[in-house]
Amino acid sequence: MCAYHAPMRPEPEQVLHFSEDPTITRFIPRVSPTSKDRGAFVWAVDAVRAPDYWFPKQCPRAMAWVTPDTSPSDRERIIGPGGGDRVHAIEYDWLEEIRNVRLYAYRFDSTPFRSIGEPVPRAHVAEEPVEPLGPPEPVGDLLALHAEAGVQLRVLNILWPYWETITSSTLGFNGIRLRNSLGHPAHRPEARPRTLLGQAGSGGAGLERQR
Repeated sequence: MCAYHAPMRPEPEQVLHFSEDPTITRFIPRVSPTSKDRGAFVWAVDAVRAPDYWFPKQCPRAMAWVTPDTSPSDRERIIGPGGGDRVHAIEYDWLEEIRNVRLYAYRFDSTPFRSIGEPVPRAHVAEEPVEPLGPPEPVGDLLALHAEAGVQLRVLNILWPYWETITSSTLGFNGIRLRNSLGHPAHRPEARPRTLLGQAGSGGAGLERQR
């Protein structure tokens, strides 16, 4: 997976936690209702995985990137000419929230954290209370952040067919809050009413492949 030189990534020996709440002063380990990993954790990400969280918390997103095992045909079919090495796909119903959400990044010393996920870590977790190194930093314009990082942002009517294409390809991929997407199998044959989009507690664990 490629690394990009962009803001809103942790410095060496740091990890980041993204949140829409700017008032947290101490993070307490909690059990995540959407995680397959058992245990109470404080979750954070390293510089490589930070772009996975440049979104509103409940926003469903399908992400894919070029790996050494990616075939030229899959790269052209899924990433597309001129699309760089990575694509993030969302639905139109979330575009306005992406434009308007106020997202913050908390920085932590990485010492209390351990990596989680095999064979390539997808996150870092602490099993004890931790305090950020300083006040939360406003992430700012998420569309501009994607552009500066060279990450293609694709907006689709319905996300799920694209996700199914990604998962059957030779690209690396990650999906977060997919249960919130229109066309998710849990909501068929009729898509979930759009008025429910973005409501907290709607769930949807992340799924991914690393190469």
